[in-house]
Amino acid sequence: MEDALLYSALSVLFMLLAFRFWLEARTQHKKLPPSPPSLPILGNLHLLNQPLHRTLHNLSQRYGPIISLRFGFRLVIVVSSPSAVEECFTKNDIVFANRPFLTVAKYVDYNHTTLASAPYGDHWRNLRRLSTVEILSSNRVNKFLGIRRDEIKNLLNKLYQVSSKDFGKVELRPMFSELTFNTIMHMITGKPYCETNEARHFREIIREVFKFAETSYPGDFLPFLQWIDYQGSLKKLKVLSKRTDVLLQGLIDGQRNDKAGNTMISHLLSLQESQPEYYTDEIIKGLIMNMIFAGTDTTAVTLEWAMSNLLNHPQVLEKAKSELDFQIGQETLIDEPDISKLPFLQNIILETLRLCPAAPLLLPHLSNNECSIGGYVVPKNTMLLVNAWAIHRDPQMWDDALKFKPERFEIGQAEGYSCKFLPFGLGRRACPGMGLANRVLGFALGSMIQCFEWKKVGDKEIDMTEGTGLSMPKAEPLEAMCKARDIIHKKLPPLHYNAE
Repeated sequence: MEDALLYSALSVLFMLLAFRFWLEARTQHKKLPPSPPSLPILGNLHLLNQPLHRTLHNLSQRYGPIISLRFGFRLVIVVSSPSAVEECFTKNDIVFANRPFLTVAKYVDYNHTTLASAPYGDHWRNLRRLSTVEILSSNRVNKFLGIRRDEIKNLLNKLYQVSSKDFGKVELRPMFSELTFNTIMHMITGKPYCETNEARHFREIIREVFKFAETSYPGDFLPFLQWIDYQGSLKKLKVLSKRTDVLLQGLIDGQRNDKAGNTMISHLLSLQESQPEYYTDEIIKGLIMNMIFAGTDTTAVTLEWAMSNLLNHPQVLEKAKSELDFQIGQETLIDEPDISKLPFLQNIILETLRLCPAAPLLLPHLSNNECSIGGYVVPKNTMLLVNAWAIHRDPQMWDDALKFKPERFEIGQAEGYSCKFLPFGLGRRACPGMGLANRVLGFALGSMIQCFEWKKVGDKEIDMTEGTGLSMPKAEPLEAMCKARDIIHKKLPPLHYNAE
C-alpha cells in the first residue's frame, strides 16, 4: 500500500514537471519580459509577500517596468510604467478586456457571469451598458441624492454625540464602513440598513469574500490542489456562495413583494418584466452584489486615508476649511452639488487616491490573443497586473512623489496624467462607479471638515503603514479628536439641508 502511494505521488510529480517544461518550451522562443529565477512547479510564488504591490514594485525596480512571472502554471505580466499602461489600454485594450477565471469568481460571481468577472463579449457589453446607462448614470444617481444626504446626516450626528462640548476621541474606520455600506444598501433597497441582522450578515460575507480574494486561492495557480480541495477552500467557497445567494435573493423578493418605488432593485425588476429571458434573478443578483462589494470597502478605506493625510498635514486641512467657509459659509451646510465649487477639496481626494489607491493592483486582466508590450511578446491567456500604486509614486512621473500635495492637481499642473493616474482603472473595464464614489467622498469629507475641528490623538504623526487587504487598508485604524463647530450647533437637532 505504501509503495503504491509513493509511486502515485511520484507519477503526479513527474506529470507536473513535464507539463511545466512543456509550458516553458512553448514560450522560450518568444521574447518575454525579464523575469527573476523561478522554481519548478511553484514558479515565482515563493517570492510573493504581502503587501503584494510593494513586492511587485521591488521586483520591477530590479528587472524593469515590464516583468514576467510564473504564478505556478500561470504566466503573469506586471507593468509599472505609464507608457506600458498606455499600450495595454489603447492599442491592446480589446486584447486585455478579459478577466482571468478564478475560483472565487466561479462560486461567488455566479460562474463568471457578473460585470466584474464576465469574459469580454455580448453579455459583458450588455451588463456594462446597463450599469453605465441605467443604474449608475448621472441622472439616476441624482435621484438618490436624498439618501446620501440622510446617511451623511447620520454620520454627522454620531460625531456630534461625542464632540458637542469639547474635543472627543472617535474611531473613524467603523463609522466610514457603516456610512458607505448603508449608503449603497439604501440606494439598492430603498430602506436604511443600520444595525440590522441582515446588514451584519452582509458585512460578514463581504469580509469573508475579500479575505478569499486577497490571499488568492492557491488552486488557481497549482491546479492539482483543486483535486484534493487544499485546506477545504472549495467547500468553504460553496457554503459562502450559498449564503450570499440567499441574502441577495431575499433583497429581490422583498422588493418584488413590496413594490418599492425609486430603488436600484425596483428599476432592475421593471427591466425584468419587459425582458424576463435576459434579466433573470441571477443577473440582477450579480449586479447588486458587484455594487455592494465594489462600493463599500473601497470608499470607506479612501475616506480613512484622506482623514489620516489631513491630520498629518494640518495646513492642508486648514486650507480646505477656509475654502468651505468662503464658498459655503457658516450658515448653510455643504450639499453634494456644492462639491463642484470646491476645487481644493477635490484635489485632496485626488491626491489621496494617488498615494493610497484602494485597488493598488487594479483588477487582473487576461489576454485573449498574443500581443506585444514595450517590444516584448505577451502570449495568449497571460494574466496582466497593473501596479497603479507604483506608477502613482514614480518620481519620474510626479514631483515630490511621496509627499501629500493636493496642489499638484490644480489646473495646468495635472495635464496629461491619464495613464499615470489610475485609481479607477482605464479602458473598457474601468470602474463604472467612479462618479458615485467621487460624490460620496466629496460630500462626506467636506461635511466633516465644515462641521468639526479636527486634531490628532497625542503629538505623534498618524501611522501611514499599509495593512494587508484587497483594498489596501491602513494597518492601524484611525483614531482622531473632533470638536463641533458653530454651524453644527445651529443645525442640530435635526440636521437639515436648504437644497432640495
